[in-house]
This record gives sequence, structure tokens and C-alpha cells, in this order.
Amino acid sequence: MPAFDASREGATARDEADPLAGFADRFHRSDELYLDGNSLGPLSTDAHRTLERVIDEWRELGIRGWTDGDPPWFRYGEYLGDRLAPLLGVGESEVVAANATTVNIHTLVGTFLDTIDGRPTVLVDELNFPTDGYAVRAQLRQRGFDPDNRLVVVESDDGRTIDEDDVVTALETNDVDLLLLPSVLYRSGQLLDVDRIATAAADAGTICGFDLAHSIGVVPHDLSNVDFAVWCSYKYLNAGPGAIAGLYVNERHFGTQPALAGWWGHEKETQFAMRSTYTPANTAGAWQIGTVPMLSAAPLEGALDIVDEAGIDAIREKSLDLTAYLIELVDEQLDDSFVIGTPRERARRGGHVAIEHPHAERLAAALAARDAVVDFRPPNVVRVCPAPLYTSYVDVWEFVATLAEIAESGAYERFDPDGTVT
Repeated sequence: MPAFDASREGATARDEADPLAGFADRFHRSDELYLDGNSLGPLSTDAHRTLERVIDEWRELGIRGWTDGDPPWFRYGEYLGDRLAPLLGVGESEVVAANATTVNIHTLVGTFLDTIDGRPTVLVDELNFPTDGYAVRAQLRQRGFDPDNRLVVVESDDGRTIDEDDVVTALETNDVDLLLLPSVLYRSGQLLDVDRIATAAADAGTICGFDLAHSIGVVPHDLSNVDFAVWCSYKYLNAGPGAIAGLYVNERHFGTQPALAGWWGHEKETQFAMRSTYTPANTAGAWQIGTVPMLSAAPLEGALDIVDEAGIDAIREKSLDLTAYLIELVDEQLDDSFVIGTPRERARRGGHVAIEHPHAERLAAALAARDAVVDFRPPNVVRVCPAPLYTSYVDVWEFVATLAEIAESGAYERFDPDGTVT
């Protein structure tokens, strides 16, 4: 990338040199500055195309779509898993698109808790997205254990980040049976060193799982040393609101009985024999539960076409350049009341940036009133996501210019925390 230039002309020059710039034309966006793709990515023409194809198949084929769809609906979760596997650095049989993210946490955590003799100890962190903690605690309670006595919680020193040294120390000094951590912290955007943690977990004999919700589609992964993982597909994968989720199970665990058994996880060859005895598939497909929801799965197929065409390494490189540019502009254009809460080191940063400010909630409301879409995370974070497939450098420049004008004019003071104007 060219040397830092804080001018709009400098942003334009970056866009002209951007090999991924053309992908933005394949996304439906209004004139607003949409910088919230780490919550929900926009609709692409590709996702729309595959959704429409499945709707047409439903109309024209009816129930025959399960066998005659292109590809057949019956193995659609596995088909999407094959497409997702390269983003995770694992084998096709180890990945399946299935269920919802929280459901996948329940079934995988439950599955591995059932393999542990005696009272299990589970390692989590204090900054993870709440649903992960809810699910882990619920699975412990359902097995008769008090979560307060069975959890090892890695605390944060600064309220923003988790120190991998603390994770490793916790694994070395506690008899930890299972861990579940995020790949990227949802508030600060810190990217954890997945490989280092997985290696330490293996050395400690700990089953290792990750929630990839804020990294899949924007960060390349190698999960070959990880036992299991879960994710959603509506953030950087841009598959739509409530789109089908995904899961990974290392092949060494194939044959383990899923905690939440359902007929769609039955081996395909005899699934329609309707036997009373459950025979799980000998793939990650065993952790499917109910029938694949075709209308929430179909957009992922088209969305993955864009990711494949762009290339995950190129996506990651532009993401890092966009977030670095955003951080540099904040440093240049805003006063000291604005603090970057995201690690500045490239290797420790996911795809979004946390801008901290005492009046972050009012600032987010004022930005929304000017068609700049970000989100607020309590107590003081404006979370900004320059998603690389459809965000330009000029978009980032215009966002910081808008934020600077709101701050300098005091316009945010007119907004109550709920977004109403006073």
C-alpha cells in the first residue's frame, strides 16, 4: 500500500490500486456508509441468485428437489461444508453447514462433556460473546454440575483483550478438560493466536474448541490442531440474517455420539429406513440435527462464490490494510478523547476496530442520523467494520470525516443514548 496520506485524494488513490475494488458492485447497498458487516453483511447478487434458484427448484420440483436439485438438497449441508473447508484449512468431511451457532455450541460442548469421566473442568474467558457462556453453563447444569465450581475463567487485564500467556498458564496449572474461546473478541476485535492455544491445549490433554463467528470469511484459518469449532455465516460470509451456521469436528472424533441427536445427522445411506436406532454419520454431518433449512442455506452458496473468487488471503490483506488506514485516520483526525481499543499489531487484529469514547452511544446515534451505520457496544465502544469485499478506502475516509465533524461540533450532545434527538 502507498504511504499514509490523510487526504480524500489519498483514499481515492488507494481504491484505484485495490485489486478487490470491483467486488463492491456485486453487493446491494444504499448511499449510506455501511460499516456494520461484522454484525450483518449486505445482500450480494450472488447470494440472491442461489436463493432464487432454490426457490425456483421448490416451485418446479417440489419434494423432488431433495434428489433432483442442483445440487441435491439432501446433501446440501455437506456440499456447503465442502465449500467452507478451505477457509478453515481442514478436510471436507470435517465441516458441515448446519443448525444455528448457539445450537452448535450446545451440541458440541455437550458431546465432548459426555466423553469426560468424573467432574469436568471447562476453560472460558470473561470477554466472550454472552451466548457462548450461556450454553456452556447450561450444558454443565444439565449434567448436574454447578458451573461456578467447574469453570476456569481467564480474565482480562485491560477489559479489552485476553493475554494468550494467561490462557497457557491456566491450561498448565489447572486440570482443564475442555476449552471454548473466541477466535476474535467481539468488542475489541482482538485476534487470538488459535494455533498457539490449540498446541498448548493438546499438550495439556484438553479438548479445544473455538467460536469463529468474528473471523470466518475475513481471516484464513488452519484448524488441523483444533478439536471443534462453530460459526455463523451472516457476518463476513454475507449469507443473510439468520443464515445457516456451520461446525467443524476433527476427524479423530468421528464416531463420537452427538449430544443432541437428530435424524439429519443419521448416516445418509440408511436415513430413510426410519430405524429406531440412531446411527450417526461418520463425518461432521453427524452433528446436524434437523432438516437442512434450504431457504436460509441457499444464499451461503452464492456468497461463497464471491469469497472463492476473491481469495481468502487477498480478503485478509485488504482487511488489514483497511483497519490500519482507519486507525491512522482516527489518530490523525480525532482528539485524545478517542482511543483505539483494538490491537494495533496486524497479527493480533481481526476485521473490525473498536473506537472508544466516553459518549460512544450518543456518537453512534449521531452517526446513524447521518447515514453512517456502525454499532455501539457497552460501555464505550463504537464498533466499525470496513469489510473488504464492499468497503472502499473513500468510505473509511468519509466515515472518519463525519465522526470528526460530529465530535468537533458537539452534534452528538443532542442525542439521548436511545438515539432520540433532544
